[in-house]
Amino acid sequence: MRPLQSVAFIGNHLPRRCGIATFTHDLHRAVAIAGKHLDTCVVAMSDANGVYAYPEPVRFEVRDAIAQDYRNAATFLNDAGVDVVSLQHEYGIFGGKAGADILELLSHLKMPVVTTLHTVLAAPSPTQRLVLDRIIATSEKMVVMSDMGRHFLRTVHKVPAGKISVIPHGIPAFPFVEPYRAKAKFGFDGKAVILTFGLLSPSKGIETVIDAMPSIIRSCPTAVYIVLGATHPNLVREQGEAYRESLVQRAHDLGVAGHVVFLNHFVDQATLLDYISMCDVYVTPYLNEAQMTSGTLAYSFGLGKAVVSTPYWHAQELLADGRGVLVPFGNPSAIGMEISSLLTDDVRRQALRRRAYATSRSMVWAETAKSYLSVLTAATEMDRLCDVPPRRPVNGHDALMRGSLALPELRTAHLLSMCDSTGLLQHAVHCVPDRSHGYCVDDNARALLLACSLGIENETQFPEKMTTRIAAFIQHAWNPDTRRFRNFMSYDRRWLETVGSEDSHGRALWALAACAAIDRDRLRRGWAVNLFRTALPQLETFTSPRAWAFTLLGLDAYCTVAPDDIGAGQLRRVLADRLLAMLRDNTVGSWVWFENVLAYDNARLPQALITTGQATGTRPYIEAGLTSLRWLISQQTGRSGRFRPVGSDSFGKILQAPAMFDQQPVEATATIAACLAAARVDSSTEWSAGAMRAFAWFLGANDLDVPLADVATGGCLDGLHADRPNLNMGAESTLSYLLALVDVRQRAHAGVAAGASVNASVVALSA
Repeated sequence: MRPLQSVAFIGNHLPRRCGIATFTHDLHRAVAIAGKHLDTCVVAMSDANGVYAYPEPVRFEVRDAIAQDYRNAATFLNDAGVDVVSLQHEYGIFGGKAGADILELLSHLKMPVVTTLHTVLAAPSPTQRLVLDRIIATSEKMVVMSDMGRHFLRTVHKVPAGKISVIPHGIPAFPFVEPYRAKAKFGFDGKAVILTFGLLSPSKGIETVIDAMPSIIRSCPTAVYIVLGATHPNLVREQGEAYRESLVQRAHDLGVAGHVVFLNHFVDQATLLDYISMCDVYVTPYLNEAQMTSGTLAYSFGLGKAVVSTPYWHAQELLADGRGVLVPFGNPSAIGMEISSLLTDDVRRQALRRRAYATSRSMVWAETAKSYLSVLTAATEMDRLCDVPPRRPVNGHDALMRGSLALPELRTAHLLSMCDSTGLLQHAVHCVPDRSHGYCVDDNARALLLACSLGIENETQFPEKMTTRIAAFIQHAWNPDTRRFRNFMSYDRRWLETVGSEDSHGRALWALAACAAIDRDRLRRGWAVNLFRTALPQLETFTSPRAWAFTLLGLDAYCTVAPDDIGAGQLRRVLADRLLAMLRDNTVGSWVWFENVLAYDNARLPQALITTGQATGTRPYIEAGLTSLRWLISQQTGRSGRFRPVGSDSFGKILQAPAMFDQQPVEATATIAACLAAARVDSSTEWSAGAMRAFAWFLGANDLDVPLADVATGGCLDGLHADRPNLNMGAESTLSYLLALVDVRQRAHAGVAAGASVNASVVALSA
């Protein structure tokens, strides 16, 4: 494995006052020490009311209620070139419902994520389950601090065992000491000290110990119960100090006020360790079992304290086999009896202390850091897993999903609203065209493809004036000085580059070839032929496999118009052979693909080989296309059997299984076209079924159960984030939906056997 060079931690951080802040601080510090030359940093979560003087390791701050901060944090981490991220997850520290805002950050990270869960619920709410499932899907590994946490991940969230690591809560490396020195320091000489520490809130069960104090004092008159810790900030905001005052009053009413001491402080670690070392018995009287992790318990256990606790999940595991004492929830009598017994039985108390201390040596932060470094290092080498529970079938988004054979009508209202006198605008804010990003030849080429496709019988016509404007844009994109197409133009009609990408050049060629072959206007067909021939020779020097694929798809049309163009025919063979060689050279084990990464418009590569093989009668091209497409479909099928396009988080990740998000419409469209091309050369029904699964993704058969296409206007949302659709209707997404709809409608209208298979697939999808 390549040594880690940089790690970033996301979570609350000191001086913010909470257990997660302390944990993130301690974990970061321990890993930084253990990693020696490792570059580490922290992205700190801040609450709305907090202004914190963070130390130097905190290099970025996310305000939990500010959505843009999450995206900015992802940009910061990506730009910093961080190898791996360690996320500390707890319900309530992130914004949005069930902390969903953290998904915005995760969905844009380019590096693997290891998530530590400080709470795993046995019965999460639907929203909690959905959000955590998304976090799990985008995380390389999950870390929990107990076997119970692992059990719930396996049973509730269906996480594979190999994705889960159990690393106990870290503890300071503190010597085994007797309490008397610390007692003298804090003025508790001669007292039998019972201690509870942590942020004060009703769930901690302090009342139970206060209620037990009369019986404890009868057995041990010198007993004093110290409650160390500030009131939880959220409680202070809502109620002030009413809860603490009610506890003080309770002790007064029971006549034990002189034996109960409230220290309303959030102390630093050195002071905290002194307080723990002072106590004779540490008590955690939490009121319910749903406490997966307790840092206070881990610290006290690690300092060799005799611990009495209610049987919440963490305590059950840590104090089992005689390492501590468990008492029933909310039972003052039981808790009083056990504390009294330990305070009055020095031999038993000391035996319990030594057993706890010896057992806890594997939990010191130095050992915890080693475990984390091992998991973090492994995460940089592992495939990203996309294992989420199957989702329920979609019922009733539109006629298709209701079981009708009728496909949606093709409507172009939204697309036309994106066009102006220059051409097609790239982006939209919701459904409103966004002029700030101008135009690109990529989208105008797609629009020309659509306009030509609509010219085929049985489809709605694209307005002639818009086809002319789009063609004019492509013509203007041609730069005769560089012999290349430019791609991006600002709204004020300034080209932003002299040379566009190889892929945009290839896509322009594809659109020109389609125009040359099927445009209704004879003069425009002639224009397209001439510009295609002028721009084609550049392809021989290109290295992008997608540029080759787009050009091959264009040559499939062009060669029907100019079958005697020997140079075009030769280049066709050259490009197809290059794709074939790439597939052969990059196929490794179960990885059957043209590159050692996944990127965008993936299915166009096998589609290009299939169509070229069919046109030229070259069976090896067809077989390679079918094999690679079948592999791609296996990667794009979720456990529920639904289409799950390769998420943009996968782009550029070497030999990794696809990430789930963000899911882009262009991937669905490419898959539909490739499957229909496969159906023309192979009789298997898998291809028609694959096409319709991908089309149904637009209509709501996806991981979020939400339709992306607006069948009334023909607009399409820009894709799926981890927790919601992208509500903008840009040109690429809208054209992707319309091109896909044209493909499946024309296939169905053809009435051939493959078309009948498409209709059969519609029925199967709706069952």
